[in-house]
Amino acid sequence: MSRAGVSVRRAVEADGPVILNMIRELAEYERLSHLVTADEQALGAHLFGPRPYAEALIAEFEGEPCGYALFFHTYSTFVGEPGVYLEDLFVPKTFRGRGAGMALLRAVAAVAVERGCARLEWAVLDWNEPAVRFYEAAGGNPLSDWTTFRLDGSALAALADLADPGAS
Repeated sequence: MSRAGVSVRRAVEADGPVILNMIRELAEYERLSHLVTADEQALGAHLFGPRPYAEALIAEFEGEPCGYALFFHTYSTFVGEPGVYLEDLFVPKTFRGRGAGMALLRAVAAVAVERGCARLEWAVLDWNEPAVRFYEAAGGNPLSDWTTFRLDGSALAALADLADPGAS
């Protein structure tokens, strides 16, 4: 897939270091660098191992990686259809304004449509006005009536310890 000098392709295992570097750049931009614990081995196993948990696309400008999108499948019980959740879409500052972000978003949307998915969803930090404007311009609608919850670390482990071992 190519648009305005930007091409998008599926990531391959050799892209792991490039993706990880852009994940770190994204975390720095979002002021969350202290939360990045991913490494090349884990990323490679989870994206390209025997049971991939997510997929990635790479945008290139003149053959140089200029962005990535990382996504995975979801399922809506209300709609009774699969969906796609866009975990990350990132274009380094030096490549912004060349169409890489929109090319990546279109490519993820195309994957969702090709796979018969009913929706494409993602989250944006409230303060990230450039991203909010970008997604609104692409036709995205904010879901202001939902609150995201998360369990991780010791809270996740503590809840799992309360689970009935016979339930799984």
